[in-house]
Amino acid sequence: MAVIGLGYVGMPLAKEAVAAGLRVVGVDVDPRKVDALNAGQSYIDDLTDADLDHMLANGFSATLDESVLARSNTIVICVPTPLDEDHRPDLSAVEGATQTVARNLGKGTLVVLESTTWPGTTDEVARPLLEQSGLTAGVDFHLAFSPERIDPGNPKFGLKNTPKVVGGYTPVCRDRATVFYKQFIEQVVPVSGTREAEMAKLLENTYRHVNIALVNEMAIFCDELGINLWESIEAAATKPFGFQKFLPGPGVGGHCIPVDPSYLSYTVRKLGYPFRFVELAQEINERMPSYVVARVQRLLNRHKKAVNGARVVMLGVTYKPDIADERETPALPVARALLELGAELSFADPYVKEWSVDGTPVPREEDLATAVVNADVTLLLQQHAAFDLAMVEAKARLVLDTRGVLTEGERVERL
Repeated sequence: MAVIGLGYVGMPLAKEAVAAGLRVVGVDVDPRKVDALNAGQSYIDDLTDADLDHMLANGFSATLDESVLARSNTIVICVPTPLDEDHRPDLSAVEGATQTVARNLGKGTLVVLESTTWPGTTDEVARPLLEQSGLTAGVDFHLAFSPERIDPGNPKFGLKNTPKVVGGYTPVCRDRATVFYKQFIEQVVPVSGTREAEMAKLLENTYRHVNIALVNEMAIFCDELGINLWESIEAAATKPFGFQKFLPGPGVGGHCIPVDPSYLSYTVRKLGYPFRFVELAQEINERMPSYVVARVQRLLNRHKKAVNGARVVMLGVTYKPDIADERETPALPVARALLELGAELSFADPYVKEWSVDGTPVPREEDLATAVVNADVTLLLQQHAAFDLAMVEAKARLVLDTRGVLTEGERVERL
């Protein structure tokens, strides 16, 4: 089999397939990724160098050469699907990968798209490109969609034990894809078509997006009402049915929540009306970084300090704890606004060695204790396990805790 796109989605897939005894080749357009993988150097949080060594020893290789696709009986496309500057879906990577497959497509091959996208993409975008090969989907080759469900850094659920949704262009395509995934995934969930599989992924992340926006908006007005929302959330979470706990934060980040609901909103807008839930949630969640900055201003102001010239240390600049992934991190707009206000900014993060904002390098703090003692305000954006939070509480002059993990007091405020 071949995996196109050797990132956070493609490499865990390749790892499990190799472990199941499949012979796997990875294809990418980035020579740095290919060279690193073939040298046994992993750049993926969920793939250690030891994991990669095991894969290489069992036949895995990475290449820039698309001709290997012609010798693959299964091809899985795992390329990025970001948004463009106007927040519209950017399918250029999917289109490029699909055209590459079409140039090398043989009869009987199974082609699966895993990249998150709007419902209809597999049938309306991928299929016509693949059929430029002269082969017909559902007749000469099999076509399916199976959304990735990767959660980087999750110690409990990985690719193997997370149920895999599969939809085929035809029932036979679906069955062929189901058999393929059952070789290395514990539970496969077939659905009636590719659109249902595409929608399932967007529904999952829109659900999270809307509920995160709900608690983020509540955090803003609960602060003004003098209500400890964190305590209220924990109290509500004791209900054993009908409630799922979501927590506020400085904004949403990662490869799913900031992006995927916009794909669904795009689809609905093509019908001629807005998807108001998604667009309102987007507005609220995108507002959170500026709200965090306003809270920093207020905290400093209460202690007769201005943001201009204040030393601000940001703890954690990745989008989630205990990983190195910075995609769509809310730390970026927070830092951008603080710099515009004249703050002297630095950051501490065990997973990020260098960090910049719009090309401007931000100094990295090597010693956390020294950093929080010297800072006018410590801004906790991500609760990495490596951070000594008790020390931060004890030594920091002022702290704004956006994750609700510190004890509120005279010097510590929660979002």
